[in-house]
Amino acid sequence: MTKWTPTHEAPEPLEGNVVATITGGTLLWFVLFLVQLPFYGWLDDHGHLWWLWTCLAGGGLGLIGVWYVRKRDAALKRHQAARQAAGSTPSAGEAG
Repeated sequence: MTKWTPTHEAPEPLEGNVVATITGGTLLWFVLFLVQLPFYGWLDDHGHLWWLWTCLAGGGLGLIGVWYVRKRDAALKRHQAARQAAGSTPSAGEAG
């Protein structure tokens, strides 16, 4: 059996406003938790209480994600500023 090898290079990763994306997702999880909270009894009676706790866990993990991406974004900006202060150095994609 031969091993599959790619015939082309992988595309560059997409970079967008990651902080806003993670913050929006985190807010959505918390809103879903709050929307389901009045139905606690119904969810418990029908065995769907895990829906409520899943939303709370998603919001909690989202807070960790917001903290992480904010630190990452700040580190990327510091790195870029340091490179610009050091002079014009070729980026990873440029020859040199």
